[in-house]
Amino acid sequence: MLSRFVPFGFGGKRRFDQLSEQDILALAIGAEEEDSRIYATYAAKLRADYPASAAVFDAMAEEENSHRRRLIELYQKRFGDLIVPIRREHVADFYTRRPVWLVETLGLDRIREEAASMEREAHDFYLAAAARTQDAETRKLLGDLAAVEAGHEAKADHLVETHLGGEARAREDFAQRRQFVLTWVQPGLAGLMDGSVSTLAPIFATAFATQDTWTTFLIGLSASVGAGISMGFTEAAHDDGKLSGRGAPWKRGLASGVMTTIGGLGHALPYLIPDFWTATALALAIVFVELWAIAWIQNRYMETPWLRATFQVVLGGSLVLAAGILIGGS
Repeated sequence: MLSRFVPFGFGGKRRFDQLSEQDILALAIGAEEEDSRIYATYAAKLRADYPASAAVFDAMAEEENSHRRRLIELYQKRFGDLIVPIRREHVADFYTRRPVWLVETLGLDRIREEAASMEREAHDFYLAAAARTQDAETRKLLGDLAAVEAGHEAKADHLVETHLGGEARAREDFAQRRQFVLTWVQPGLAGLMDGSVSTLAPIFATAFATQDTWTTFLIGLSASVGAGISMGFTEAAHDDGKLSGRGAPWKRGLASGVMTTIGGLGHALPYLIPDFWTATALALAIVFVELWAIAWIQNRYMETPWLRATFQVVLGGSLVLAAGILIGGS
């Protein structure tokens, strides 16, 4: 007996409560197949840098495969060998999965959160599906799978304990933090330092030479945006990240370019205020905050000793600022 289901593209999407028991079983088979592939993709992505977490996702992929086999056996027993081609996207109110290519660009913790969400959604689906079937054997299997999905959190914890002992978890957490620093913090910090410090002299030299706030703002805007574009392209072009392990060039270029622009704009924007001395006082206050923020980031993420970071950034920035004021006021 063939289902009355009409695939999307010929008759449009259908609602979950319009599906037959054959449709529901076919939908569950497809969902388990997709979830298994997603977990296998996560494992492949993580294997090189996080082998213990990859083992967790390998085990979860195999678990989803075992569910698929049980569902197929029941489907063949009730409806024959031809499984109707129904997928998530054919059902209007059925849950969807994020594209793997989108989620796999995220960090380890985000992937773990996504997996937990997948298990909750599968549990809710099996409960709803079991409530809609009248066949005792089908209802039992769907109810059993709902219970299994509900227990996956505990099973996942067990897998984590098995494959991610204290030492392995600590190694992976360190590797994840290191990757975050190399990909985002380091180029972003370099950009922030360059944008904040290198624009001090031209902005304040222009300010004290002209005492024209609008001209000063335009100089600061052009210097900040130009430096941001230059730093972004330079960071992205000089290292593809394959040998250094510093991450995707576009990520590093984005971090460097955006932070460079922000660093310069911080003390350029106050010159939108027409009054010269009010704008200058606010700009100086922002410079003070910027320099100390850079020193804090260096100490927090780059583990630079606090006194050394203060000497390098605050003292160096102050000298550049003084040079700009002296040159502009001469």
